[in-house]
Amino acid sequence: MENPGYCSSSFDGLRHPSDDDDDEMVDIAGATLDFTTTDDVPPLSSAEYDKYSSSSRAAGMNGSGPTKLVDPLEDPLPGVGTYEDFNTIDWVREKSKDRDRHREITNKSRQSTVALLHSVSDAFSGWLLMLLVGLMAGALAGGIDIAAHWLTDLKGGVCLIGFWFNHEHCCWTSNETTFQERDRCPQWQSWAELITGTSEGAFAYIVNYLMYIFWALLFSFLAVILVRAFAPYACGSGIPEVLSAAAAVGVSVAFGAPIGGVLFSLEEVSYYFPLKTLWRSFFAALVAAFTLRSINPFGNSRLVLFYVEFHAPWHLIELAPFILLGIFGGLWGVLFIKANIAWCRRRKSTRLGHYPIIEVLVVAALTALLAYPNSYTRMSGAELISELFNDCSLLDSSQLCGYKQPANVSETGVGNSLADRPAGEGLYTALWQLALALIFKMLITVITFGMKVPSGLFIPSMAVGAIAGRLLGVGMEQLAYYNHDWLIFRGWCSPGADCITPGLYAMVGAAACLGGVTRMTVSLVVIMFELTGGLEYIVPLMAATMTSKWVADAFGREGIYEAHIRLNGYPFLEAKEEFEHSSLAVDVMRPRRGDPALAVLTQDGMTVEEVENLVENTHYSGFPVVVSQESQRLVGFVLRRDLLISIDNARKRQDGIVGASLVVFTEHTPLQPPEAPPFLRLRSILDLSPFTVTDHTPMDITVDIFRKLGLRQCLVTHNGRLLGIITKKDILKHMAQIANRDPDSILFN
Repeated sequence: MENPGYCSSSFDGLRHPSDDDDDEMVDIAGATLDFTTTDDVPPLSSAEYDKYSSSSRAAGMNGSGPTKLVDPLEDPLPGVGTYEDFNTIDWVREKSKDRDRHREITNKSRQSTVALLHSVSDAFSGWLLMLLVGLMAGALAGGIDIAAHWLTDLKGGVCLIGFWFNHEHCCWTSNETTFQERDRCPQWQSWAELITGTSEGAFAYIVNYLMYIFWALLFSFLAVILVRAFAPYACGSGIPEVLSAAAAVGVSVAFGAPIGGVLFSLEEVSYYFPLKTLWRSFFAALVAAFTLRSINPFGNSRLVLFYVEFHAPWHLIELAPFILLGIFGGLWGVLFIKANIAWCRRRKSTRLGHYPIIEVLVVAALTALLAYPNSYTRMSGAELISELFNDCSLLDSSQLCGYKQPANVSETGVGNSLADRPAGEGLYTALWQLALALIFKMLITVITFGMKVPSGLFIPSMAVGAIAGRLLGVGMEQLAYYNHDWLIFRGWCSPGADCITPGLYAMVGAAACLGGVTRMTVSLVVIMFELTGGLEYIVPLMAATMTSKWVADAFGREGIYEAHIRLNGYPFLEAKEEFEHSSLAVDVMRPRRGDPALAVLTQDGMTVEEVENLVENTHYSGFPVVVSQESQRLVGFVLRRDLLISIDNARKRQDGIVGASLVVFTEHTPLQPPEAPPFLRLRSILDLSPFTVTDHTPMDITVDIFRKLGLRQCLVTHNGRLLGIITKKDILKHMAQIANRDPDSILFN
C-alpha cells in the first residue's frame, strides 16, 4: 500500500517525488555544524531586541509594514495540522492544541449564551463521537454476523420460503423436524436437491461439493476485489494499524466482552494510552455491546454464537492438563509466528505478492477442496468453536456427544450434564475428524493470515486451541471413566459422577493458543471470563494463558502483531521491548558526523522562493527554525505539510506575495525598503515549544520519552544550539541495528 500523498493539487508541484519523511534531515542548508566547538552562542541582547523593535516601528511608520503584514493563517485553513496516511501522530502537539482550543472556548463561554452552548457541546463532542462509533460498530457487527451466517449456509443450500433465511432460521417454524435430524426440514434444500431432485448418492455429493467450491471462490473474489478497489487498508486483521477505541469496540462486538476489549486495547494495541482514552474506549465498547445485544443476531440473547455455561466444577488435579494445553499453545504460537512471517516475507519478496487476486482465489479453491469432506472444517470457525465448547446434555445430538447410553438414563451428573460415559462409535468418528481438522487448520491459518482480504486471527487461533483442548478433554474423560480407582481420580471422581468437562478443556485450549500467538494475558483471561460468565474457571484460564506466554517468550518475546508491525515497517515503539544499549542521543540523531548540515529555516532571512526550493529539494516532514544560519539557536519547528498549505493559501489570498517575499516566523517586523514585496508571516504555524534533549541524554531515557509522550520527533541541542534531530524512525532503525536486523525495513514515516 502506497502513501497516497497530498490531496490538494494546487501545491503538488512543490512536493518531492518521494513520500514525506522526517528521517535524515541532512540536506545542505547552510554551513556544516562544527561538533567540536563548545563555545556557546550568546543570546540576543536587549539592544538587539530594541533594534528589531525600532525596525518594526519604522516599517509601520513608512507605510510598508502594517498594510502588507497580512497573516494568512488568522483563520484556520483546511488541512493545517492534519496528517497523511501512515504518518505517526505527534501526541504532544495534539494534546497542546486541544488544551489551547479548550481554554479559548472556555474563556469565550462567559461572553454569551451561544458561546456557553458551544462550550457545552465541545465538552460532549468526544463522548458523542464515541457514542456514534459504538452504535455504528454494534449495528455493523450485527449485520455482519447475520450476513456471515446466511452466506455460510448458502454454500450448502437455500431456503425455499425465503432465500434470506439461513438454515437454522428456515427450520425454526417447521413442524416436520425430529430430534435426530433437527437441522433438516423440507423448507431447506441443498443444491443437489434443487438441481438433481435428490440428496442421496454420489452425483448429489459431487453437485454439493462443486457448489461449495463455487460459492467459496465467489465470496473470496468479492472480498479481494472490494479490498483492492475501495479499502486497501482493510486487508489482514487490522490490529497492527488501528488506533485504541476502535480496537476496544471491535473486540467488544466480536466476543461480547466490553471490559476485555478495553483491556485488549490497553495491553496489546496502544503504547500511548491516556486515562481519557480509557474512559472513552470503555464507553464506546459498552455502547457497541448494548447495540449488538439489542439486534440479537444469533437469536440466543447472547452477543456471540459460542457463549457457553459449564455446570460441573474443575478439580485441582486438572491443572496438570491445563498447563499441558498452555505448553501446546505456546509452542503453536512460536511455530505459527515463524512460519507465517516467513511466508509473508516470501510473499513480499517474490512475484507472488504482485498477484494478490490470484493468490486469494487459489488458496480459497484449495481450502474449499480440502475442507468439504470433513464436517468440522466445512463449517465456519465460530460454529466450530461453538460445537467444541458445547457441554453435552440429554438433548444434544451432536456427533461429539456420541457416547454409549448408560443403562439408567436418569443417572446424571451435575445440573443438565450427564455423567461420564464410555465413548461410542460417533465420538470415535468425531475424534479422528477433529485430528485431521487440527492439522488442516494449523496449515491453512499460516497461509491465509496476511493475504489481501479482511481476515482476523482470533477465531482461527481459538479454533486450533479448541480442537486440541477437546481432544485432550475427551481423553481425560475416558481415562477417568475407566480408571476411577487410580490415585489421581480417587476421592473426587467416583463412578456415575460428571468428573471431566471436555468443553472446558476446549475453552482453555482456545485461550492458550490465542495467548501463545498474541502474547495476551490479562485481557485474554477477561475475554474468556466474559464469554462463560463463570468466576470458577478463572484459575484454569490464568494457568494456561501464563504458561503459553512463558513458553512462547522462551523462544522470542515478539507476538504476531508485533511481528507484522516490524515486517510492514510501521513506526511503532513496542513497550514490551527493553532498550539496554548504552548509546547517547548524539549517536542516533541526524546528521551524523561527516554528514551534510541539517536542513533548517531561518526566522526572518529566507524568501518564499528559497523556502519553496528547500521544500522541493527535500522530502522531510518538518524543518527546525533557527535564529540564523550562523547562530543555529533554536526558535521552533514547522511541519512541511503546514508550510506548503500556508504558502499556497497566501499566494491566493494575500496580495503581492511573490517569490521574493520574505518569510518571517517572528512577532516583530524586519526593516526592508518601501518597494519590497510584503512579508509572509507564518508564526502561527510554528511550534514554539518543540521537545528537545541534550546531545548527552542516554538513549534509554529518550526511548522512554518517545513511548510515554507519544512523540513524533525530538530536537537535539548543545548549550541551546541546534545540533540535530531524532525521529521515531531513527530510534527504530537504531534498535534494528542493535538487534542485527535490516534498519531499512522501517518503511513508513
